[in-house]
Amino acid sequence: MVRRRVVSNPLRSLRIAGSFLTRVPLHVDGDVDMPAATPWFPMVGLIVGGVGGLVAAGGQQIFPAGVAAALALTVTALVTGAFHHDGLADIADGFGGGWDREQRLAILKDSRHGTYGVVSLVLLALVAWSALASLTWQWALGGLAAAHMLGRAAIIVVLLTARAARPDGLGTDYAAGLPRAQCSVSVLLSVIGGALLLGPWVLGAIGGAGITTVAVVGLAYRKIGGISGDVLGATEQLAETAVLVAVSAAAGSMPWWA
Repeated sequence: MVRRRVVSNPLRSLRIAGSFLTRVPLHVDGDVDMPAATPWFPMVGLIVGGVGGLVAAGGQQIFPAGVAAALALTVTALVTGAFHHDGLADIADGFGGGWDREQRLAILKDSRHGTYGVVSLVLLALVAWSALASLTWQWALGGLAAAHMLGRAAIIVVLLTARAARPDGLGTDYAAGLPRAQCSVSVLLSVIGGALLLGPWVLGAIGGAGITTVAVVGLAYRKIGGISGDVLGATEQLAETAVLVAVSAAAGSMPWWA
């Protein structure tokens, strides 16, 4: 079936991406074209991370860094509706508890979370909080913005390079009709944006995001034969956290202004 491209306005595409990835009531009416909105995912991530970074930076002027970090992570989860968190939990349950491909796919469709999913969310949140709490307010502001932006860019990279695990589902819907040139430019601009926020230490952030992305996709290929919407969510969460860890390492060895 040939999909009809219904979105041409960049601002409308950005609104669609924001409406899809967050709980912000952007009120997008009419038909939507998710492939055209996909290149805007990193921009939405930059905005979400920027909001969280402002909370972390501002919170440090009032509270201990640990409290400010917890507030920032809470705000970003509320803004996104924990959208990608759900994918991570589903992947942990499906890959950890499923005995074969069909059982794993069935678990991925189940909206309930089991022990593997809950533990994965808690542990990843602990890592993210520890990394963010270790940062000065300047690093927290730039680091969280870069982490969310590069995490969404990782989704695009996966969509451009990986195959879907099944012919239906969110992962397949994302990839169908994807504007590859625009998506490639979006990833490149994300790298440039990360460099502006982090300086040369963006290389460590990209390396961390890349390693986790390859690991998640490789595991998905072994477990279910490809990617799904949940795999994309897990990719974003792990890449985002890897960036924060890389920023934490950079901040520990070099002052923000150097």
